[in-house]
Amino acid sequence: IAFTEVAGKGKGQVTFDRVALEPATTYAAEDADVTLRLWRVFKPRLVADGMSTVYETLERPLISVLVRMEGRGIAIDRTILSRLSSEFAQGAARIEDEIAEILGGERLNIGSPKQIGDVLFGRLGLPGATKTPTGAWSTKANVLEELAEAGHTLPQKILDWRQLAKLRSTYTDALPNYVNARTKRVHTSYALAATTTGRLSSSEPNLQNIPIRTEEGRRIRRAFVAEPGRLLVSADYSQIELRLLAEIADIPRLREAFQEGLDIHAMTASEMFGVPVEGMPAEVRRRAKAINFGIIYGISAFGLANQLGIGREEAGLYIRRYFERFPGIRAYMDETKTFCREHGYVETLFGRRCHYPDIAASNPSIRAFNERAAINARLQGTAADIIRRAMVRMEPALKQAGLSAQ
Repeated sequence: IAFTEVAGKGKGQVTFDRVALEPATTYAAEDADVTLRLWRVFKPRLVADGMSTVYETLERPLISVLVRMEGRGIAIDRTILSRLSSEFAQGAARIEDEIAEILGGERLNIGSPKQIGDVLFGRLGLPGATKTPTGAWSTKANVLEELAEAGHTLPQKILDWRQLAKLRSTYTDALPNYVNARTKRVHTSYALAATTTGRLSSSEPNLQNIPIRTEEGRRIRRAFVAEPGRLLVSADYSQIELRLLAEIADIPRLREAFQEGLDIHAMTASEMFGVPVEGMPAEVRRRAKAINFGIIYGISAFGLANQLGIGREEAGLYIRRYFERFPGIRAYMDETKTFCREHGYVETLFGRRCHYPDIAASNPSIRAFNERAAINARLQGTAADIIRRAMVRMEPALKQAGLSAQ
């Protein structure tokens, strides 16, 4: 029985607690039966593949942790969200007026990609025009961003409008609809096995994707509040994937920098560009930071050039220089790709297997994507395992310390 058969599809889909009892019972019973059948198939494979430890120490214990997290939920301040929604609506209206002024009084439906494409490329003749398979002008974010960076005002206005519209539709207007009538809290759903690398995912609503890079996004985060007499405490591992790169790829200079508590991005900039750490220009450090994180995700010269706003040749020089300064990273990447081609998977330090069967695909784009994913999976997957272990250990540690934190 498919979930859509009992809960509906698309916008008409309801959460499981709203499904009628009889179909809900049948669906749940089949769920349990199929789970048992799968266990009989996969348990022997866990042992054969050496992944019993991952299952016994990370996966299974985490289930009860997530159940409690989902059950507790989190409170939101509807007043904050309502106020932000009004502000964003007013901001979007101002942008619409500004766009109309640019177009000589014409009102443009900014939510219509067709109208935007016709104006930008058909009428104004802006450069960089490309068409989608349907023959319409492409108005994706990267297209508009390139035009905005080239100094064109209208594409930037459209991007600003889209951001405000997205914040309203996805967060300020949508989050209150997820508040449970009984608990008065938002209860998301976590999935343990929805990603290749083992990272958790969140849905209904997605609480792992609340924006933080813009001031508007940070203001939305402030709408998540603690109950009276309590505080929300945020804890994270600092630059965990870069630290794992230093360890897994065995890069002594990077490892020493972390152990000594150095600014890793400033150190990288100093190594690459010969600039002293003391008094280093912010732009130099920013470029090193983009390279550090970009290398983890297998960034290309084209991607780095777009990110830093520099030429592709210069970006390629930065990447080559990075590998020259830290040669072990290139060796790690090559070894990872070779292993994955031979076995179809890579392993985290904990033994989790991340499968990439298309790494041997004949299509160069698909093959390159899987190579980048495999390189990143060892780092991202190990980071996910470390975080899972911390989540499993957290609650017993709090109880042992006599704390009432949850």
